[in-house]
Amino acid sequence: MSRLSVLAVDDEAPALDELAYLLEQHGDIGDVLRCGDATSALRELNRRAFDAIFLDINMPGLSGIELAKVLANFSHRPAVVFVTAHDDKAVAAFDVGALDYLLKPIRQERLDEAVRRVLAARSVESAESTTDDDVIPAELGGVTHLVPRDTIGWVEAEGDYARLHSASGSHLVRIPLSTLETRWRDKGFQRVHRSYLVALRMVTGLRTSDGAVLVRLRANGASPAVEIPVSRRQARELRDRVVRDPMRNLRPDD
Repeated sequence: MSRLSVLAVDDEAPALDELAYLLEQHGDIGDVLRCGDATSALRELNRRAFDAIFLDINMPGLSGIELAKVLANFSHRPAVVFVTAHDDKAVAAFDVGALDYLLKPIRQERLDEAVRRVLAARSVESAESTTDDDVIPAELGGVTHLVPRDTIGWVEAEGDYARLHSASGSHLVRIPLSTLETRWRDKGFQRVHRSYLVALRMVTGLRTSDGAVLVRLRANGASPAVEIPVSRRQARELRDRVVRDPMRNLRPDD
């Protein structure tokens, strides 16, 4: 896979120079273009596609958060990584689909982790764009297993990883749950909890127990039937989507 093309954005020249330097030294990153404000960055993004954009949040004029909202409408949306001195904007950052959130001064290990996340997200995108059946590459014991998306019943967050529960068993992949949620929402998946993403076709019912909402999923090959907690914020949307697709469980299994 080719090296990443990256756009670095910061209105403070010393911070931009440091960010660009660190990115240019990374072995998985190819060209790095610099912009001193979000408006200039938007012009560059309209000219060419980038794999990722590393940007500050608080900038004069268009802020980093506002730029990320604009990027949500792009057909090819670069992975967004915020780089900021403020630790109080993380919720807003992830609400606009940020892949990672780095605090200044940048630590090398955190930058490495952010780049790994970008590479993982691009791997998912590449698999989805080049095959008829979307697959996730999962490494196990030096062997790469290709897990078809349509065999996955639910996904569970495990720190910076995601565990895919599929008909062939469970597979741990270095992909944030938020990335899979964004890419699979229109493919029949629903985020039901901060730690869970479920395939709607596997849902057999919802029930309430001691005030908590649980979604019931049918058995999926090697995976047994389970009940997964649903957050209050997600419960209504899950019910709405299940009602809108009443035939989901009548489709043949893969």
